[in-house]
Amino acid sequence: MNRKFRFGMIGGGRGAFIGAVHRIAALMDGKAELVAGAFSSDAARSQASGADLGLDPARVYGSYAEMAKAEAARPAGDRLDFVVIVTPNHQHFPPAKLFLEKGFNVVCDKPVTFNLAEAKKLRAVVRKSGKLFVLTHNYTGNTMVKQARTLVREGALGEVRKVVAEYSQGWLSTLVEGTGQKQASWRTDPKRSGAAGCIGDIGTHAENLARYVTGLHIDTLCADLTAFVKGRKLDDDGNILLRFKGGAKGVLHASQISVGEENNLNLRVYGTKAAIEWRQEHPNQLIVKYPDRPSEIWGRGNGYVGAEARRFTRTPSGHPEGYLEAFGNLYQELFRALAAEAAGAPRPADLDLPTIEDGVEGMAFIETVVKSSRLGARWVKLAKA
Repeated sequence: MNRKFRFGMIGGGRGAFIGAVHRIAALMDGKAELVAGAFSSDAARSQASGADLGLDPARVYGSYAEMAKAEAARPAGDRLDFVVIVTPNHQHFPPAKLFLEKGFNVVCDKPVTFNLAEAKKLRAVVRKSGKLFVLTHNYTGNTMVKQARTLVREGALGEVRKVVAEYSQGWLSTLVEGTGQKQASWRTDPKRSGAAGCIGDIGTHAENLARYVTGLHIDTLCADLTAFVKGRKLDDDGNILLRFKGGAKGVLHASQISVGEENNLNLRVYGTKAAIEWRQEHPNQLIVKYPDRPSEIWGRGNGYVGAEARRFTRTPSGHPEGYLEAFGNLYQELFRALAAEAAGAPRPADLDLPTIEDGVEGMAFIETVVKSSRLGARWVKLAKA
């Protein structure tokens, strides 16, 4: 490629959080440029956001439908290479479907859609289109998460017996949505967020992280969801027992009312030979534990880490990498795929990206958790993905 990849964005305008994160990550390696967007469903706000970003006003749109029609009509030499969707959950499916059908690659924030039925429909669209669909489960982009997966795959832990995944926050410990706070308002609204609140927002990250590292898939689960804050319509705390296919057991805890917690995502995996522990708030370290010798703290960027972890390492050891770099690593993989597409070559066989399949399984997880809790915390088989 002798040019930068061109991309457009749906959502992510003024007042948004995740849109800026995606822009930083996509631009991190100097391989892409933002050239178009429908940054808000309000046309004036979208134009204002485009002006903030220095875009040509002619390529800033008042709706994603208008954007799709106009951008699809552009000549091949000026077409977008991909579109990034960073809207609330209920606005993922329509633009993703439309842009895929018009021949654009799509990057979408999680959870993939409003419900499982939409996720399955979108999977069919992705398969028919032949285009790339990337779901931004960004924590899988962390270097030491990849090292953790390597240790599991190589058998260093032996047979996995137990998995403990936790994602605790405290920012919703009061009725923040009642103050008009934008991020809280849509996340706690069943019409925009879907059937789950906390579980859909951060519980899906914990589930995906556990599945990515261990390769295990949930068979059945028993869930207890609670909306602790009076007046809240969706869960703000969830406690789930897991039974994985193959016999391993697990516990998944997600909470947004855990006072004092910030973004405490962590994963522990216990095998017959060893165990591993990774914490998102200390992302450059992986703790490896043994039954007969002291625990080890593995550090990112050192020569003893595996080839996969080294491939995603950006800076020497001692220079911290974290949230933004993990996002950047997903975009780095996307660019490898886009370069192959531009060259008319097959996609790299070793692409390490969350896909529509991860999205569908994540929605099956949400649906099953909600069902189990509504049945009084009964054991329920995971919905068919």
